[in-house]
Amino acid sequence: MSALSFRNVWVEYGNQVVLERINLEIASGTFLSVVGPSGAGKSTFLRLILGQERPAQGAVLLDGEPFPAEPGPDRGIVFQRYSVFPHLTVLGNVLIGYEFAERKFSARLFGSARREAIEKSRALIDAVGLGPHADKYPSALSGGMQQRLAIAQALAKQPRVLLLDEPFGALDPGTRAQMHALIKPLWRDLKMTIVMVTHDIKEAFGLATRLIALDKTRRDPQAPERYGANITYDLDLTRDSAVPVLGFLRAQVEAQQ
Repeated sequence: MSALSFRNVWVEYGNQVVLERINLEIASGTFLSVVGPSGAGKSTFLRLILGQERPAQGAVLLDGEPFPAEPGPDRGIVFQRYSVFPHLTVLGNVLIGYEFAERKFSARLFGSARREAIEKSRALIDAVGLGPHADKYPSALSGGMQQRLAIAQALAKQPRVLLLDEPFGALDPGTRAQMHALIKPLWRDLKMTIVMVTHDIKEAFGLATRLIALDKTRRDPQAPERYGANITYDLDLTRDSAVPVLGFLRAQVEAQQ
């Protein structure tokens, strides 16, 4: 379990400001949903945590320490499109995470170390409901099954923080419901911090313990790039928050009209 801190974070590309004045403390074990309109910097927010982006000002900290210059195994990510290796079986896709962790250059384990890694891999595969499909290749799996595999692959490195970037956006409603039923027990059992970007408001409220909305509060029609998005709503979904939730939903409806 790990705590995240955003301290007066700004992200700028030249003259374009994407995020501004982001101050946020995310407690260890939180399931955070991040919502907002397209272009509000949601993916940039995730990349800051992953380490792919560096703030122009401010700092992003993990348990009080700055992130290293490159993404590491302490952070896992699952994308909307299935980021799995097509030439490896389900078992191979999960096993390779353990192999890279132990053998960064050869990515190969032998003897008892390999047997132990295979045992761990099969346990993860069972946890995401793919046990009977361990020897299949991704091309033989449905979209939902491939996304289950991507989650197992991300969890193989035992990340302190799991990032979900629209992870269920490409799935049909029935499969999406199955994924919801999968991810929440995994989060509770593994006691990790999850940050999920989604456009689905119902999904955001249904899965998370906390929700933030990113949007621009300052606008200049003559120079739209001058101001960035910041946090416009911050809701604790574990408490009685009916009034702010209703206000948030009303604002979303008005924004779409």
